[in-house]
This record gives sequence, structure tokens and C-alpha cells, in this order.
Amino acid sequence: MHQEATLIATVAVSFVFAAVLGYVADRLRLPPLVGYLMAGILMGPFTPGFIADTGLASQLAEMGVILLMFGVGLHFSAGDLLAVKGIAIPGAVLQIVIATLLGVALCSFWGWGLGAGIVFGLSLSVASTVVLLKALEERNLVNSASGRVAIGWLIVEDLAMVLALVLLPALAELLGGHASDALAHGGGLPLPLTIGLTLLKVGAFAVMAVVLGPKVVPWLLTLVARTGSRELFTLAVLAIALGIAFGSAAIFGVSFALGAFFAGVVMSESNLSHRAAADSLPLQNAFSVLFFVSVGMLFNPAVLVKEPMAVFCALLLIIVGKAIISFGVVLLLRYPVGMGLTVAGGLAQIGEFSFILAGLGVSLGLMPQEGQDLILAAAILSITLNPLVCFAAEVAHKKVHKKWPHLYDGYGRKRLDMLGRELEKNRLLSEEREREHQLEMQKLVETFPLFAEVDEHSQEELLLLFRPKSALPGERVVRKGDRGDGMYFISSGAVEVRVNGGPVALEAGSFFGEMALLSGGRRTADVIAIDFCQFLVLERRDFNMFSARHPALRAAVSEMARERTEMNVMRAKRAKQAEQHEPSTES
Repeated sequence: MHQEATLIATVAVSFVFAAVLGYVADRLRLPPLVGYLMAGILMGPFTPGFIADTGLASQLAEMGVILLMFGVGLHFSAGDLLAVKGIAIPGAVLQIVIATLLGVALCSFWGWGLGAGIVFGLSLSVASTVVLLKALEERNLVNSASGRVAIGWLIVEDLAMVLALVLLPALAELLGGHASDALAHGGGLPLPLTIGLTLLKVGAFAVMAVVLGPKVVPWLLTLVARTGSRELFTLAVLAIALGIAFGSAAIFGVSFALGAFFAGVVMSESNLSHRAAADSLPLQNAFSVLFFVSVGMLFNPAVLVKEPMAVFCALLLIIVGKAIISFGVVLLLRYPVGMGLTVAGGLAQIGEFSFILAGLGVSLGLMPQEGQDLILAAAILSITLNPLVCFAAEVAHKKVHKKWPHLYDGYGRKRLDMLGRELEKNRLLSEEREREHQLEMQKLVETFPLFAEVDEHSQEELLLLFRPKSALPGERVVRKGDRGDGMYFISSGAVEVRVNGGPVALEAGSFFGEMALLSGGRRTADVIAIDFCQFLVLERRDFNMFSARHPALRAAVSEMARERTEMNVMRAKRAKQAEQHEPSTES
């Protein structure tokens, strides 16, 4: 196959295999992602038939993780992240420490060194973002308190893995491996300085995301949305998501996924966040499929025959060990049993960070290739079994509630109520912001019925195109003879239009300036504010651009302008006739 067709072949065959096997899995009452994993195994280098480019597939899958995390960030406000910090931070840290120690113990039983144990334990301690979100979405728990805690927990795990990826090369020689190429050539720094620099980079990224992001990103979105081009808006959304993800990794050393998550959190502060989420959703779904397919490509089924007990032990640590650890930590922090079961079920699997850590461990000589194969096997099996684990957690929910109702309803209720209030406050603030936006559009249509002819998206564009302006009583808003550069819509107050036939009063809901705007000529009358006025001004360029997409609106404005012109002409004629018939006052 020609080299230039490799990308097309990889994507095309991945989608075809995933669609067919995903449908088969669904008919067998299995999650579709099991079919996606099987598609990857069939396309991988360890099975006969078509062999896809695993390198390309992995990069495409990384884009899926980026877009998925971006979507999570769009629906996960900074307030929500801070609200769950009391359980997410200590919970994630404790789980990582205990799971890593168990991994070290397991590796020492196999005769591996300390470095291999640390890499193996860390790889098994961090869950997959994609799998967790799929599990929460299927159970409609993304917006619940337990779902928010699980997502926050995973974000803390990702931050910890970022630190681990930076520190492992610096500690490789101490742990029995060899230094990375950068360190071997003298590019390394002392360990304390490396840690400090890493924390400084992550802190700088967080500050920029929290401080600068809400000011810059919504402004950019509004700027692009004002063009009225939907494809340009979608492109801008993807550019911001992928640009921040890549920039955060290149400049600050954080993961692509984490950078994309913060990009979504920042964009969620904009009134256009719902449009951004809708536009990016199809790409999120498509590329998340490629993630599961690429994981399947890395799997060598032979490890199940060569090391069945090792795979079983690793799988036991992931599903049983991590579930018990996370459940125990939630209870230790005095949160409800139900939350502990949800978190335990959702995090009882491993994913993308595990593959990265395993690859780094092998490249540094810390862990044998066999360890990477075990991690991949355990990852695929844990991902496949995760729906069953989540189902078991739901069954345990019901049984505990039925057998010990006082324990289920009483334990951790105080902390859950506090967390619920925080999340509810954030939700109400978000809804209030959305409600204000909807009321603004509703008021626009009620005040100016002319705009009822365009759809909701177009009304939203109008709100972005309008320039607010105010005037004091007696202030000249428009001067006769000036070039018509905008059309004025009166949202409150009243003005007086001084035409030849006499002054005409216009109140809220009226507009003026359309004649010069349509003709491109000079203003034909003075307009004076006779009250405190608030205007929405539509500039000529924006009006032409918008009306080109909505000819019915332009026709309506033109018709009103024609009628107004005829009325002004008639008024002028009547005034002239009245002057001619007026009796002379001269002696």
C-alpha cells in the first residue's frame, strides 16, 4: 500500500471493523467498546490478516482522549472541581500510594526489582478517563455528586502521573535502570531542582488557565461567532481545544488530556459553551472509538497463554484491590457508602496513562517487556469487564440499602449534604447564567418582533453582532448628512426623528437608520434622544453579512423602510400644503 494512503487505510479499516464488531457486541448484550477492542486485536500485528499502522492509530486515539477531556471540561466548571477537592485529592493520593505498594510487592514476588515494581504499581493505580466517562454516561451519573467526585479523583490521578513521568527519568539510575538520552548527555538537572521545576510548570499552567483563560477564550469565541460562519466556529473550538492541549504539553510538560480538560473548563465560562459542546461531540465520539481500537492493536494474546497467573494477579489487583482501596478511602473520609461503590466501580480499570508509563519504564530499563505485555493484557481485560464491575456495584447499592438502610442513609450524610450544596450552588449559577442568556434572546424577540423570523441560533448571532450604546436626553444620536454606518434598535427610552414633515417620536421596540444603511447614502434626518436611551446598534458590515443569510429579514426591513419613506413624503407634502393655505399675517 502506498505510504500516503496509510492514514486513510488505518482510519477507514478501524471504523469499519469497529462498526461491525461494535454492533455484534451490542447484539450479544455486551458494551460496544468490547467490539472496538476486538477490532483492534484483529487489526494488530499479533493476529493474521490486515495490519494497521499502530503508531498512527495511537496518535489518532490521543486526539480522541483530548476531545473527550475537552468535552468533560465543558460540563465541569472550576467550582465543581474545587468543591470535590476535599475527597478527590486525599482519595486519589492514598489510592495511588497503596496500589503502587501492592504492585511493588507483587513484582518482588516475581523477582523483579524495585524500579519495575514502582512502574508496574503506578501503571495499575491510574484509571482510564475514556472508560470512566463511558461508564458514568451509560448510568447517567456524570452530573451526580458521585460522578463529579470520580471525575475529580481521576483529574488528581492524572496530575500525579504527570509528576511521575517527569521524575522517573531522573530517578531511573537509582531504581536500577539507565538514564534517559537527555540525562545521559548532560541535559539533566539535580532531583530537587527537577521536582521544583515540574511543580512550577504545573502551577504556572494552572494560573494561566484560571486567570487568563476566562478572559481570552470567551472573547475569541465571541469574535469568531460574530462572523456567522458555523464551520469557522467549529474550527475555532477545535483549534482552542487542540492548541491548548498541545501548548500545555510542549511548554508546561502536562499531558494533552489535562490541557484539553482545562481548555474545556475555561470555555465553559462562555455563553457559547453549549454550541461548542454540540459542535465537538461528533468528533469526540469518532475519535474515542479509535482510542479503544488502538488499545486492542497493542495487545498480544500470547501473554494469556504464557503468563496466565501473572495476568490474573494483575487483573485481581486492578479490579478487586483498587475497588477495595477506593471504597475504603471514601468511607475513611466519612462519605456515603453509595458514593464509595460508584467510585470503586468506575475506577476499577486502567487505561491511557498506564500504557505511557509502561512504555517509559521499558525504555528506561526499569521494567522488562513482559511487564508491558502484562499491563496491556490487564488493561484490555479490566476495560472489558468494567461494565460488569459497575453492574455489580449497582447490585451492591441495592443490597446494602435493603439490608442496612440506616447505615446506607445515615453514614456520611452530613458530608454529602455539604458537597451537594456546593455542587448545587455551582449548578444554579450555571443555570442562572444560561437563563439570563435565554431571557436576553426572548426579550430581543419581544421588543423587536421583526427578529422572530429567524431561528434561535441566528438570534444568538444577533446578540453577538449588536453593539450597545446609550444616550442622554437632548443628545444628538444621528446627524443629518452623516454617512450611514449603522442601524439603531431602541431597547429602552424614546427619540425624536426630525424630518421635513415635522418631528416623529419613536419608542422602545422601534428602529431607525435603516434607510441610509440600505442605500449606502447619507443620513436624511437628525435623531435626538428625548429620554434616557439604550440602543442596540447593528453596523452596516454586520447587517449586510447577516441579512445575506436571511433574505426574508432584509426584505422585511426594506419593506418597512419603503413604507416609512412614503409616510415621510406624504407628511412633507401635507406640511407644505398647510403652509400654502395658512393665512398671511403681514399687514
